[in-house]
Amino acid sequence: MSDTEVQEIDDGLELARKMAEEEEGIGRKPLGLEKWVIPTIAVAWSLFQLSIASWLILDSTYIRSIHLGFALLIVYLNYPTFKKKKWGLKFLSATDRIPVFDYIIAIAACLSALYLVLDFVGITTRYGAPIQRDIVIGILMTVLLLEAARRVIGPALPIIAIFFCVYAFFGSYMPDLIAFKGVSLNRFVGQMTMSTEGIYGIPLDVSATIVFLFVLFGAMLDKAGAGRYFIQLALSLLGGFKGGPAKAAVLGSGLTGMVSGSSIANIVTTGTFTIPMMKKVGYPATKAAAVEVAASTDGQLAPPIMGAAAFIIAEYVNVPYVQVIKAAAIPAFASYAALFYITHIEASKLGLKGIPKKELPVFFKTLISGLHFLIPISLLLYELVVVRHSPELAAFNAIWLMALVMLFQGPVKAYIAKQPIVPAIKKAVIDIFSAFASGARNMVSVALATAAAGIIVGVVALGLGGLITEIIDVISMGNVYLMLVITAIASLIIGMGLPTTATYIVMASLTAPAIVSIAGAQEWFVPLMSAHLFCFYFGILADDTPPVGLAAYAAAAIAKSPPIATGIQGFMYDIRTAILPFMFIFNSDLILYNITSWPQGILIFLMACIGNFAFASATQGWFVAKNKIWEVPLFLSVTVLAMRPDAIASLIGLPHDQRYYIYPVALILFGIIYLLQKPRIIQSKGKTAKEAFGDY
Repeated sequence: MSDTEVQEIDDGLELARKMAEEEEGIGRKPLGLEKWVIPTIAVAWSLFQLSIASWLILDSTYIRSIHLGFALLIVYLNYPTFKKKKWGLKFLSATDRIPVFDYIIAIAACLSALYLVLDFVGITTRYGAPIQRDIVIGILMTVLLLEAARRVIGPALPIIAIFFCVYAFFGSYMPDLIAFKGVSLNRFVGQMTMSTEGIYGIPLDVSATIVFLFVLFGAMLDKAGAGRYFIQLALSLLGGFKGGPAKAAVLGSGLTGMVSGSSIANIVTTGTFTIPMMKKVGYPATKAAAVEVAASTDGQLAPPIMGAAAFIIAEYVNVPYVQVIKAAAIPAFASYAALFYITHIEASKLGLKGIPKKELPVFFKTLISGLHFLIPISLLLYELVVVRHSPELAAFNAIWLMALVMLFQGPVKAYIAKQPIVPAIKKAVIDIFSAFASGARNMVSVALATAAAGIIVGVVALGLGGLITEIIDVISMGNVYLMLVITAIASLIIGMGLPTTATYIVMASLTAPAIVSIAGAQEWFVPLMSAHLFCFYFGILADDTPPVGLAAYAAAAIAKSPPIATGIQGFMYDIRTAILPFMFIFNSDLILYNITSWPQGILIFLMACIGNFAFASATQGWFVAKNKIWEVPLFLSVTVLAMRPDAIASLIGLPHDQRYYIYPVALILFGIIYLLQKPRIIQSKGKTAKEAFGDY
């Protein structure tokens, strides 16, 4: 590899790391003593969150208020007003210092968020009748929150929130279809900033009590080196198979999803290793980057530790978190299985092989080298799934165990290597506090997304809920299928400018009740969980939707591929995920609704995989050989038979409890397609069938 190529790779990695840093909350890097201001506040925030999870007992309203106060304080100290110099005012874009202007705004924003704590008794006694001070501070709080969200997340969420605020005041002047009686300033401020129905609502509560601990746990895993361990383990397992680096990227990204809820951070962690390796074995740069994008984006789908929105789903649907895990299991694992399948298809198309064994990490040596990372993860899973402790208690117990692992892993390695132990202990302590700071920085975007989205939720709660259902019903003409398509497209469009959590909150608040209501009006039962997961899935898919999908830009920077082409290719890979919500919204078997039998659940999962494989073959143009155009409808038929046996059974007059008799038909049709393509396996390049399916 030439020096120029090495430099290009390094430049790409540096650009991707900068994008990851921006998303993880590193905006300013002050010099001198000021460099300790933000980390100190971040560590204090982490210690506060650990305290309320263990010994400190506070009212939930206090917790939400203090949580938001910390987030706002960090935002205004950490993020400049503009990324580039404007109007000749250099201090508005300063990154090497914290201007006095931002200190003042940071303190004002923090105090406005804490107002609920500072005058809690007074506010509760005059709820519904705010005094002038309440109104002034409430408006200030709302404005500063939206400005903070703009600095961290971008303009999309503040613009949407402002639109809803304007609508709340001027709804009576709108056309009849969308007319709303409107609200007074007193009622608006009372709802948004003096109650738990607006900014301080359920999403912020989940952020403050549950999500922070999981993000902190992920930051500790990352700081300890678990991300690198997972990708090395994945490479040792799968790197030698056909298209091995791509398969390793899928597994590594799924595991790293437990370390980071950010698709960009996931790409930087795993893509640094896998993208160059994919290119090395023959994947084109665009496809190598797209595989990493698809794998990293879907990391938030994989139970048992999913994205932040999954915890909010549990609160909205009012079920234990383990029920969300159960509902998400089959769609998520079927989606990942299909991505494995797609990497194999691409390798077959290109005639690729794996990495030579001598160049791969040794599996057992790699496994043993990071077994200590699996101890806190195993404890977390045990407490979540087996003992069924609350998510916050499970995460807290995993955090203190992870802290012990971090404290001892360095000194033990130093002892084995016969190196000084005291410096290793010092570094371990620094790493723990550094992880605390990173965890808090990572939480800023989630806290602000949930608080700002709470404005939209609050406006809907002012009386718009029923009206929105009517509007959606009119737009979709009462057709539930059209309504789902509109919801999906809206989620993808809104999600281009919003983080997954905010997209989910906005779309779930607006459309989830409408989906259930309109489907029910057509005598079609849709579980509330299905409607919420539908919004969740499309919020995640927006991460790689061109032209804005930032995940594609990060992967493209590493692969040196065109970002738009990478995003389009990644989206084509993720189409196999996009069909799943349309399937489970009507076939509740796929979310294991009212299903408690393990054999039945395994059968549904296997057939969901077959259906997803068939759909992937239809969209990728390849099964065991290149598809003929007339074979595509056959693949789509297998998809429907495998994933909607209830619909086919109803169509041919079979009782609902005999719907699984449709499964053998799907398998037979899939087998027929294989027999049709088998003669075409031997391609003009002279590859044999054995070579096409060879493992190594």
